[in-house]
Amino acid sequence: MPIPRLQLFELEDFPWFPSTIRDLATDYLHFMETRFALHKPVIPLLRDILQQSKAAGIVDLCSGGGGPVPAAREALRECGMDCPFTLTDKYPNLQAFRRHSALHPAGIFFAAQPVDATAVPRELAGLRTMFNAFHHFPPESARRVLGCAVEAGQPIAVFEIPERRIANILPLVFTPLFVALATPAIRPFRWRRLLFTYLIPLVPVTCWWDGLVSQFRAYTVAEMLELTHGLDDYEWHSGRKAIGASPGHITWLSGIPKAIRHKP
Repeated sequence: MPIPRLQLFELEDFPWFPSTIRDLATDYLHFMETRFALHKPVIPLLRDILQQSKAAGIVDLCSGGGGPVPAAREALRECGMDCPFTLTDKYPNLQAFRRHSALHPAGIFFAAQPVDATAVPRELAGLRTMFNAFHHFPPESARRVLGCAVEAGQPIAVFEIPERRIANILPLVFTPLFVALATPAIRPFRWRRLLFTYLIPLVPVTCWWDGLVSQFRAYTVAEMLELTHGLDDYEWHSGRKAIGASPGHITWLSGIPKAIRHKP
């Protein structure tokens, strides 16, 4: 049984929050998602949504430090789907974006200017994805994210690891320790990563607080579907999928225009 949803705040959401700390924190998240292959349960879902929506590319919203995008792109290529990604964020981590794009010059692109997920520019066409970021939006804003895709006639898919369950919340108490242990392995090496992890521990504190709050802000399957009420020109589906043998799950929501879904 999920605990009640709380609309708390995450430090990284504030415009005044230092971009250096935000970027180092999202670098850590990207490292953990890649290190533990958290993208794997998403690939079959993403592949099916791409096929059903007939999208030629993916516009990733709230990309942070890249999250699972590089690994997901490679996994899709192994399935025979050479689908380009475009990274976007309201507070773009441009160093990370440029690094991913340089490593995947034909498959990962990025928007250098800020992109608000509730008002995505029309020229960014393709399947809109959001990995572990939908919980940042309170219900009214979350509905605007979905409504923005509907207004543009673009398919959308949301994938979330945070869950409002004690089994997910308790391990996050140890996040500062996890950050300290992971930091030496995060690349590229940066002196400021050491500074703000070990001497002035702003990165561990940020990851600890924002990680805990993420769980309390997460949406259930029923709550995601409730956000789609009235968006009747789309077919909406939602569900949960286990992450290997761990107690965690991927909670997902997909929306595809009916006109595309049923087109021969």
